[in-house]
Amino acid sequence: MSTSASSPRPVSGNTADRSGPPGAGRRFHGWRIVAYSALAMAMTAPGQTTGVSVFIDPLIADLGVSRTAVSTAYLTGTLAGACAMPLVGKAIDRYGPRAVMAAVGAVFGAVLVALSTVSGIVGLTAGFVGIRMAGQGALSLVATTTVAYWFDRRRGLALGITSAVGTAGISLAPLAIERLVSHAGWQRAWLVEGLAVWAIVIPLALLGIRNRPADIGQQVDGDPAPAGDEPGGEPTGRPLRYAMRTGVFWAVAACLAASSMLTTGLNFHQIALLGERGLTPVEAAANFLPQTAAALLCTLAAGALLDRLPPKAVLVVAMAVLALATLSARYVAPGWTALGYGLLLGASGGLLRVVESAAYPRYFGTAHLGAIRGVAHTVTVAASAFGPLAVSLGHDLTGGYGTALLALVFVPAAAAVTVALVREPDRTGT
Repeated sequence: MSTSASSPRPVSGNTADRSGPPGAGRRFHGWRIVAYSALAMAMTAPGQTTGVSVFIDPLIADLGVSRTAVSTAYLTGTLAGACAMPLVGKAIDRYGPRAVMAAVGAVFGAVLVALSTVSGIVGLTAGFVGIRMAGQGALSLVATTTVAYWFDRRRGLALGITSAVGTAGISLAPLAIERLVSHAGWQRAWLVEGLAVWAIVIPLALLGIRNRPADIGQQVDGDPAPAGDEPGGEPTGRPLRYAMRTGVFWAVAACLAASSMLTTGLNFHQIALLGERGLTPVEAAANFLPQTAAALLCTLAAGALLDRLPPKAVLVVAMAVLALATLSARYVAPGWTALGYGLLLGASGGLLRVVESAAYPRYFGTAHLGAIRGVAHTVTVAASAFGPLAVSLGHDLTGGYGTALLALVFVPAAAAVTVALVREPDRTGT
């Protein structure tokens, strides 16, 4: 189903009309879309694990529930939220990113406000479903899909900037959230987050986002319209059913799942894992800093590389770095080796962050991009739910993290082999 069906038909660029097409003479709007989408990505922070982690201890103390119960509620919320991503993707294709972002912002804010009133594990679980679905999943999906609609040749760079700026916002958010929780309590903190999402995301969608370049008489990448042609043109691409029959769709999804699973698992247990290697809790927590710095730099680098190299090459490198990071965690000691581990883990995530956003439109076009990426996001988000459990089970079965890490190295290694062997699809036709 084409997104153009839900968008106003672009005005014809008749050269006899002195006013020209709606976008004629305007600066290319795509770079504004990058800025708006990056801000929307940053606003997913209340639904990300880093943003939620600040609330865990106060929730356990005030609600009188166990850490296991809260962890199970979070697992349930993540899995349930992941199941909604194909529907969100199809909505993007049908109604356009502008309407979907506004709707997601309204729902996300409402769930955060509702979370400020929870009094038990049932309400908390329902809230986790909402923020993981709307925040971690839907809002990030619609933000990056919007950027993909506006760029082709420079899609990698545009997505790299969007992801890097968004990630910086997500990484810094816990500092502000922790201060807010400490001074105002977790109830008011969630209330403030909900009001902030309403105040920023909804106006951003309605006043800033435009579905496609054709809506304002412009071309993808800001190119001039061919003589005598209408600006923009019909989006082209393969449908979801075609994409899901190709090996490359599942190979890309496997790499993303491997990264999501291991990165979430290692970060979730970072204090205990690095503590086993001799680091203090403060030193272990500080390891997030080199991870964040490496992720930001590699996100920008991957964006630029994807404009010049096939996505498969970047995926293989990212999986190799992830495997090396997982293996290195067995040999970490206080000092330079701990720093190296943080840089490797952050670099792998940075390389992966923009690949899926750029790979699927390159292989399958943009006409059905929302539906295709929605299914891929389901796999990715679901994998993140099982990462902490896999690392924890490995620890419990062997009495330490070392053996578990050695076994987990085979996850990115297998994904790298898979993506290296699959054939790229035929991109001719629609």
